[in-house]
Amino acid sequence: MRLLLISNSTLYGSGYLDHCAAAIERFLRPGVSRVLFVPYALFDRDAYAARARQRFGQMGFELESIHDADGGACAAVERAEAIFIGGGNTFRLLDALWRNDLIEPIARRVRAGLPYIGSSAGSNVACVSIKTTNDMPIVQPPAFTALNLVPFNINPHYLDPVPGATHMGETREERIAQFHEENLPPVVGLREGAWLLVDGSGVTLEGSTGARLFRRGQPPEEFAPGARLPL
Repeated sequence: MRLLLISNSTLYGSGYLDHCAAAIERFLRPGVSRVLFVPYALFDRDAYAARARQRFGQMGFELESIHDADGGACAAVERAEAIFIGGGNTFRLLDALWRNDLIEPIARRVRAGLPYIGSSAGSNVACVSIKTTNDMPIVQPPAFTALNLVPFNINPHYLDPVPGATHMGETREERIAQFHEENLPPVVGLREGAWLLVDGSGVTLEGSTGARLFRRGQPPEEFAPGARLPL
């Protein structure tokens, strides 16, 4: 399998996908000219698809959106050269994947070698489950189980604890600790500006920022860009 799991679509001070555009181009070339986009995480799918189509066009790729694809969504997955699942609300995204019967065909094709790009919610659904998303459950998916392409979960947009902060809500670290009170999979706290490249050689952290790896019963580990994660 080959996956590019990005923490965020937009980095402060830059445009949509600007911070990871070079990585996307390296990931898709050679061999891919047309990308299948999944816009289910946002309400206005037409506008979202238009934005993604413009940005991928700037990188030299055609883009087809699954929500209005000729022949239907499942047929679009079967003919896809690569797939990009965009960010937004993870619960809405996963609900649409389940209700459109797309979990099995996407997972099957990616396991057979279809290049997969996810950003934020799109990275969440590549994991074991969506239980470490940051989003509100605005809809109720049939299950929290996701594509299960990798044996870990991601917390995108990860924020480090701020010493001396007066905010009394849980930190991300505390919420991940609560997750591990009930669940086993490791969790990658992926800061904005970072992404994971998953291929036959393992899981490599890339981008301009680092990540933290949380494993049940163990202290968190810090990793810098370029590191191979023990996953």
